[in-house]
Amino acid sequence: MDVVYERCAGLDVHKKTVTACRIYPDAQGHKTKDIRTFTTMTQDLLKLADWLAQAGCTHAGMESTGDYWKPVFNILEAGFKVLLINAQHIKNVPGRKTDVGDAEWIADLLQHGLLRASFIPPQAQRDLRDLTRYRMNLVQERSMVVQWLQKVLESANIKLAAVATDVLGVSGRAMLQALVEGSPDAAAMADLAKGRMREKRAALEQALTGRVRPHHRVLIADHLIHIDFLDERIDFITQQITKHIDEHFPNDEEALRLLDTIPGVGRNTAEMLLAEIGPDMSRFPSANRLASWAGLAPGNNESAGKKRSARTRRGNRNLRTGLLQAAHAAVRKGKSYLAAQYHRLATRRGKKKAAVAVAHSILVSAYYILSRREPYHDLGPAYFDELKREATVRRLTQRIQNLGYLVIVRPTPATADV
Repeated sequence: MDVVYERCAGLDVHKKTVTACRIYPDAQGHKTKDIRTFTTMTQDLLKLADWLAQAGCTHAGMESTGDYWKPVFNILEAGFKVLLINAQHIKNVPGRKTDVGDAEWIADLLQHGLLRASFIPPQAQRDLRDLTRYRMNLVQERSMVVQWLQKVLESANIKLAAVATDVLGVSGRAMLQALVEGSPDAAAMADLAKGRMREKRAALEQALTGRVRPHHRVLIADHLIHIDFLDERIDFITQQITKHIDEHFPNDEEALRLLDTIPGVGRNTAEMLLAEIGPDMSRFPSANRLASWAGLAPGNNESAGKKRSARTRRGNRNLRTGLLQAAHAAVRKGKSYLAAQYHRLATRRGKKKAAVAVAHSILVSAYYILSRREPYHDLGPAYFDELKREATVRRLTQRIQNLGYLVIVRPTPATADV
């Protein structure tokens, strides 16, 4: 096989050690391999960089093992072309797995150009990823604490969630605070309702009549404090995200506004998209490749001409999670192409697969929006019916006839002009 990189290295990275194999030609032009193990402390990683530079190595490859690759990448990215490889793409022969063997295997594959590097964004984008992912974790933790609060209320026979849509809204929060302070009068607590909630005071009085014991008040108070703390941290991290975008992505504020035009995509989701895929779509050859990288495209599983079930592959977990949340939000938007797509697929393939399909459509739309710098154009809720108008009319006519009705189909004047 042809040698693509004459001087390169393979790295088998672990939490505490890195086993390195460097390949280079000696004075006579013969292939030479050196093996050496380093710790993952910064001083030793600098020695690793010097050791690779002594042999004139230009490229280094390593597996994407958790977060353990990051310290190594931070040191080597300045002087070498570092390839982060999906571990599933470089499986060694079973029964021969050792740290030295893995390092040699990676080095051999890299030397002959048989490795495909994973996408590693620039430093500024990686920092933005850290911020948006941390915010997502805080939001998920807040949702979990709200669920704990709901369980405590149910345990105390308080059915506030059955009447109020948001138990942490202005009215709900005032009632919970009165509950914590030991108010025994359900009618007085119901009278704390604001705005349209005052119309439900009778139902609120019944919902707030329970069996609240002292330990319930302790738990409710602590959950409210926890929620307030998380709200404060979420606001702080959001401010840091805005500041980071202003400093490092000053020309992409328009891109965020354009992404915000997609149904279900708000400012936070747009910032997540910018952090995960970046503003430059040239690094992805097509929208389908981007969807595959995100884990939102079905895989291929075909043998002997038979196609078997092919699940979506593992991709960018944070991007996939954020897009699925956006998909559910888009479905609740009402009349739109995405909502029509969801309901069309949910009846045949189930709600989960329908949500994945909508998330895929959102990501494809984001790809073209960032590529063309154009706002989202909704195809409309009737797109699928208009796509095959005659077939839709025949199908619906047949369904009504099967119920025993005579159907006469006549186009309205407005339809006839189309």
